[in-house]
Amino acid sequence: MTMAMLSEDQRDALQELTNIGMGQAGASVAAVLGEFVQLSVPRILILKPNLIAPALVRIVGDEAVTAVRQGFHGDLRGEAVVIYGAAHCRELADLMGYDDALDAATERELLLDVSNVLVGACLGGLAEQINADMGFSAPSLMASEVPVMSVLDVSSMDSPCALFVEVNFSLETRSFACHLVMLMPEDQIIALRAAVDRFLESL
Repeated sequence: MTMAMLSEDQRDALQELTNIGMGQAGASVAAVLGEFVQLSVPRILILKPNLIAPALVRIVGDEAVTAVRQGFHGDLRGEAVVIYGAAHCRELADLMGYDDALDAATERELLLDVSNVLVGACLGGLAEQINADMGFSAPSLMASEVPVMSVLDVSSMDSPCALFVEVNFSLETRSFACHLVMLMPEDQIIALRAAVDRFLESL
């Protein structure tokens, strides 16, 4: 299987479907935080595993990050990773009405809650449009204040390529921002491609 696993039409359709899902996620997060959420246009790449970490560096920069992972399964399976910059907790805590410094447990729960809303709305919106059944594992803290290059361990990824879907969420009046990345192995890219084709045929 070559790296050109998606035709231009398939990539455009997937970008639009993802964009709609991201819009739903943005609305859900806005409701939780009480702030208007700005979204970037989703970027869809098919990357070799060793290129994933450099792609994250281009998105986030070289600052320390905290990451939450959440697996999804069903008709499509893979992993979503939400990456927060160094100021994530201060901004989140303020937005959620915490006046005092957070202890580690409360900080962790806050990140997990926001990530769960983001991933569930985004991927749920995508799955709904392509008629795919999808379930989610509980979110878990993947890394805390580490260099972005060390967030994802791709040595265990046995697929020659992975679908890398990236979108940035930011708040209109705050410095808070986070980045959602969806990773799927090669066999799941093929399944997603077939689902996108069925969607296009139904139009």
